[in-house]
Amino acid sequence: MGIYDGCIRAYRYNPAIGTCGDPMPYYDQKSGEFRILYLQEFAQNTESYHPMWLLSTKDCANYTNLGEVLPAGAAAEQDAGVGTGCCVYDAEQETYYIYYTGHNAACPQTEAVMRATSTDGLHYKKDMVWMLKGAEYGLSDTDFRDPQIFAGDDNRWHIVVSGKLQFAEFVSDNLQDWTLAESFGMPWGRMSECPDVFKMGDWWYMILSDQDKYGRCIKYFKGRTWAELKNAVKNAWFPNADEGKLDSRGYFAAKTAGNGQDRYIWGWCPIRYGADIYAKNTSVRDDVEPAWAGALVCHRIAQKEDGQLAFVPVPGIASKYGKSVQPVVVEQTEGADFDGMNGRISGFGMVRFSRLGYHNHISMTVKTRNAGDKFAFCFVRGEHKDGEENKWFQMGFNNQHWESGKSNLCRVEFKLEGNDAEGRYFDQFVNGALSNFVPRPADNTYNIDIFTDNSVVVVYYNNVLSYTTRIYGIQKNGWSINSLGGEIEVSDLKVTQY
Repeated sequence: MGIYDGCIRAYRYNPAIGTCGDPMPYYDQKSGEFRILYLQEFAQNTESYHPMWLLSTKDCANYTNLGEVLPAGAAAEQDAGVGTGCCVYDAEQETYYIYYTGHNAACPQTEAVMRATSTDGLHYKKDMVWMLKGAEYGLSDTDFRDPQIFAGDDNRWHIVVSGKLQFAEFVSDNLQDWTLAESFGMPWGRMSECPDVFKMGDWWYMILSDQDKYGRCIKYFKGRTWAELKNAVKNAWFPNADEGKLDSRGYFAAKTAGNGQDRYIWGWCPIRYGADIYAKNTSVRDDVEPAWAGALVCHRIAQKEDGQLAFVPVPGIASKYGKSVQPVVVEQTEGADFDGMNGRISGFGMVRFSRLGYHNHISMTVKTRNAGDKFAFCFVRGEHKDGEENKWFQMGFNNQHWESGKSNLCRVEFKLEGNDAEGRYFDQFVNGALSNFVPRPADNTYNIDIFTDNSVVVVYYNNVLSYTTRIYGIQKNGWSINSLGGEIEVSDLKVTQY
């Protein structure tokens, strides 16, 4: 096994060939670094597909690809298709365990939990005798996947497996022999994937990927104990009014790892196919599922006093954007008064700036005059010429709500807007019905950080929101700040690149 170079950027990691499927991170105490297993997706998979590859990183910003560590099985074997799992290290046995999904529709059970062991964390031997089969416990044999292991407060190992409309919990004293503890379902009639259970401070958490096409994103539950957490899952007691959402439809299959001080989360931002960048950018809707796999994206997890979670920038990533670039105003419309770093925009005024590079960090403070004032950032925005289509992608902060119980929330919306060649206005939501509701600041002040890495874009606001998406064509095109009917004050605008 050799070391393989991948496409290593600040906010996205792509292997040299293909894309990253579901990540399975863990902190390796022996090497003192984070390691991330992921399912390797190729453009043309064979009958044996999704082998596990391994990355290592110390700062969650620079990665080394350690190559393939768990190959897919032969076409007739249970793990012809390798699926999501996890890795844990048993210090007493000095053994690494990978528990993973074996998928093969030609076998008696389509999915089963399998395992492999290693003494160095790099070379694994599959245990082809042992399997955990859902049907043997009265559970599904077609949807029984994504095992996640964690150490409980009872000094026992626990494993949670995603099943058809429910989760199965098994317990073990030695990471080898497992007994079913219980299966527990959720009140909604759909399956959730890639569960991750962990303790952070005084709270227990379960993060999962909701498969529902209308609510596809990362969600989480919390509880003071594992038992309380399970009750939250059983009854869908989310930690906030927005169903415990984390990030957006453009971020999926995420799992976490912590080193005792900080906890990070890795998921993938899907690629999209096609030559027309506008069609590609709108191909994640209720009726159009995104492609499977993409670029690996990492956030740091922040915990509030009440136990709620949020994603915030990774320090190691932010520090890579070290080259200052002077924002250049190329257009101001009526209602805008801007000097390059500070200014006011009112009504439906706009300030358009010069082209961006391939890797940009845009930061600023936006203060609305009134609580209900709206504003937006627009990308892929060029100079409009008569008789041509004029399109752009808008990340809007909408503070005007009529929904009951949401008057104190800000709705973050991502859509394609513009005018066609005949001058007719249109708008189209990129993420369908899925929007993010986050607390509206009491002082009307929004601290914004926007990171772009080629086509991957991540927006952070006041350490309460992260929004990951793809915007093709963002580099080498202009961008703008827009008022949407009210009045905003923009200060301390900075652009840095690398």
